[in-house]
Amino acid sequence: MDSTLAQERKGQTGELAAETPSDATQVDLEAEFRSSNVQEILDQLDHELVGLRPVKTRIREIAALLLVDRLRKQFDLTSETPTLHMCFTGNPGTGKTTVAIRMGEILKRLGYVREGHLVSVTRDDLVGQYIGHTAPKTREVIKKAMGGVLFIDEAYYLYKPENERDYGQESIEILLQVMENHREDLVVVLAGYKDKMDRFFLSNPGMRSRIAHHIDFPDYSAEELMAIAKLMLGSLNYRFSVDAERVFAEYIGLRMRLSHFANARSIRNALDRARLRQANRLFAARSRKLTKIDLITIEAEDILASRVFGETHSSGTA
Repeated sequence: MDSTLAQERKGQTGELAAETPSDATQVDLEAEFRSSNVQEILDQLDHELVGLRPVKTRIREIAALLLVDRLRKQFDLTSETPTLHMCFTGNPGTGKTTVAIRMGEILKRLGYVREGHLVSVTRDDLVGQYIGHTAPKTREVIKKAMGGVLFIDEAYYLYKPENERDYGQESIEILLQVMENHREDLVVVLAGYKDKMDRFFLSNPGMRSRIAHHIDFPDYSAEELMAIAKLMLGSLNYRFSVDAERVFAEYIGLRMRLSHFANARSIRNALDRARLRQANRLFAARSRKLTKIDLITIEAEDILASRVFGETHSSGTA
């Protein structure tokens, strides 16, 4: 009887050994990378965002970590799900939301979240105005974000210690619990200015301990902003004339010195206004026939009409 039991156990062990790769088994990391289609997302990120080399490098590093972790599971090298909650710091218009969207898609393709969608919120979406209002608001947002990425912009506004009747701390406590217990199906990204996020973490050490990746988004240079402008115009089937490109380069230099400059966001707003002026210029001369070149070209005068050229020391908008 003991002999029979031993044979059964031996047979079971043999079956398990056949199912589990041995130490000598090889896996093809390149093939795994190709089959995940992650390169498509990384290429899209390169196309969408000019510059930001350190940011793109970190995203590639995270993708590599997750890919290797997926291969480790084939050898039953089990470990805890990597902590993927992140903090994006930088000025407005530096691409934080775009990177969060692409990160969600990478996580989905590598099997770390179910949907890969992005839910973008601010304090107003999470914190209530009276007792009993905050918890259901926060939980409803979390429910929508499950399976994807929850992007909390200007996250430091959740915490207002100077207001004794503020309910932000209740939302933070719920988020902390979810970030710990559901990290296999939800990635939280906190975003905002670096100095304010640093103060927020000092006041909320529990939140800092749950953030694995701190990524700083640098401001764009004038040359990068010009490249961004051309990409934006091209996507809308517009272009600069030679003179307009020269004038817009001057515009960028002046606009960067003014207050409330928001990098790519300010460039987009400037182009929207240039398109408005171009349309009005064409309409004013509507008695003449227009060519395709007329319709797609932004001229120098469409940019020179900006108040920036007369307000280099003003805090007003362009």
